[in-house]
Amino acid sequence: MKYVDEFRDGELARRIGGRIRAEVRPDRSYRFMEFCGGHTHAISRYGVPDLLPPGVRMVHGPGCPVCVLPVGRLDMAIELALRHGVILCTYADALRVPASAGLSLTRARARGGDIRMVGSAADALSIARANRQREVVFFAIGFETTTPPTALVIREAAASGLGNFSVMCSHVLTPPAMRAILDAGQEANEAAGIDGFVGPAHVSIVIGSDPYAKLARAYRKPVVIAGFEPLDVLQAILMLVRQVNEGRAEVENEFTRAVTPHGNLNAQAVMDDVFELREAFEWRGVGSLPHSALQIRQKYRALDAEHRFGLVYRSVPDNKACECGAILRGDRQPADCRIFGTVCTPENPVGSCMVSSEGACAAHYTYGRFRDIPVVPASEGAAEETAP
Repeated sequence: MKYVDEFRDGELARRIGGRIRAEVRPDRSYRFMEFCGGHTHAISRYGVPDLLPPGVRMVHGPGCPVCVLPVGRLDMAIELALRHGVILCTYADALRVPASAGLSLTRARARGGDIRMVGSAADALSIARANRQREVVFFAIGFETTTPPTALVIREAAASGLGNFSVMCSHVLTPPAMRAILDAGQEANEAAGIDGFVGPAHVSIVIGSDPYAKLARAYRKPVVIAGFEPLDVLQAILMLVRQVNEGRAEVENEFTRAVTPHGNLNAQAVMDDVFELREAFEWRGVGSLPHSALQIRQKYRALDAEHRFGLVYRSVPDNKACECGAILRGDRQPADCRIFGTVCTPENPVGSCMVSSEGACAAHYTYGRFRDIPVVPASEGAAEETAP
């Protein structure tokens, strides 16, 4: 593998940007969605939009795993900690996502819940082994990237007969969400609103590039899988522009150093052994999507926290002042939200998109928010200061 600095070469980035400008058609616009939150972060951090012509616009998608967690799932996790008294383990970003009644997992911990941050599913299993007198639940979130480790700990707990460990599964799937975005555009008579996708990197390492082929054919939208470095993203945009110009709708793989057509077959086998499709799952901002998430199979049902504790999911609306739903659908940009950067900040997030560094609002706040502030010309400012 090459050194990462080679994928952050500023001069080469400018050359690719120049190639994009040379190949875009002046009589049309290009609207590409970067599905993954890691791409959103990279685009903001490295100033990718500054290298693109006005006709090329990048749109944020629902690819941040923390951002798409609906309020109702967080409420279930809080119920486990406060009502059932379990040791609840989950990843760091999930702790601060706003839930109902002004709560979050962090605030539930302040109320006495034993809620612990872990770096991996295996850490949660270790906590269960060290606290056999307590029920330990791993609140599992994420896309296909983090699903295999969850499957492995479920199998390990089952094999070892660990009776005080269970998993609340909130793993979601990428291709169904991409289809939902395109279906919503068609229903709104905006089928051409998104011209193509920058496909996710880590997810595609697991599932491969093949699963996007059916989507590209059915909707006539190209997909280019890209790595997370700025040159990766720029090259993917150039490949998308060329596909649009040539009338193609194919799956191309820019991230060939890590992604293969079929993905990680061993990881897929573990996932298939432990999980099955849910009939439907609610995504924040996107709604209830069929077959878009996973649940634990019957043979591992004893390790399913929803079954063990009789949890019932209840849909809860988002904060009315928050535009996270529209941002996750690609309908709005972070600066379109009236509480962005004022009431809602990374230190005090009102919406989920401001929590994780992969969230569109957090990325834009950190790397791009000052571009949205109108600049008063120096002459006008001086005139105002000297006016009587």
